[in-house]
Amino acid sequence: MSISRGRLDRFISQQCQINKRDVRLMIAQKRIRVDGEFALSVEQAIDKFSKIELDDQTLQDNKTLYLMLHKPVGVVSATRDKQHKTVLDLLCQQSFTSDELNSLHIVGRLDLNTSGLVLLTNDSRWSERLTKPSHKVAKYYRVTLQNKVLVDQQHEYVEAFEQGMYFAFENITTKPAELTFLSETQAELILIEGRYHQIKRMFGRFRNPVIALHRFAIGELCLTDELTVGNSCLLTDEQIHNI
Repeated sequence: MSISRGRLDRFISQQCQINKRDVRLMIAQKRIRVDGEFALSVEQAIDKFSKIELDDQTLQDNKTLYLMLHKPVGVVSATRDKQHKTVLDLLCQQSFTSDELNSLHIVGRLDLNTSGLVLLTNDSRWSERLTKPSHKVAKYYRVTLQNKVLVDQQHEYVEAFEQGMYFAFENITTKPAELTFLSETQAELILIEGRYHQIKRMFGRFRNPVIALHRFAIGELCLTDELTVGNSCLLTDEQIHNI
């Protein structure tokens, strides 16, 4: 059994089917360890990643997982889908157990026709830190447009993205976004939020459809040539803490 966050006595009581009063005696007898140290109190806080041992038996030892995946077009950011291949289907082809796969959730989804960097983890506190707009974690996109934007027109786009756009359906104004044109049909965009189809809708204000969209970085974490389309890798400790 694992829990998100709670008290040690509740966990031991449920796991071992014993009275909470008996847990106090076990702690006094130094029979319970939490993360390698003897437990000190029945009220000790634990979470699903706390290693908990009773005598010589391990009751919980969940490992945190942090992955980056290079999502192809045509794959959905979901754990299950009846019509399309999912990002978890891609991971199933690699060296992850079913328990590890079932513990993962997606951090910042990409739609079916968008490619690029997707993060997955079983650590909800880490994913919340990355996805809350108040934390201002930047997401970097490369955009290909259907219609050319001439040099003397590009400043109109740049100013509109920088000022934010009002979406009446949600009654929200988008946060300032940094748009840089690479050519008449290609641009790079930096967002600190991720509204529903936001990029396509923003360019839609100019009646200029997005025909290709690729996310190449989140914060300091960038896709590299070594991570080929459809493949994934575990993040290093430095990447986890610096993103």
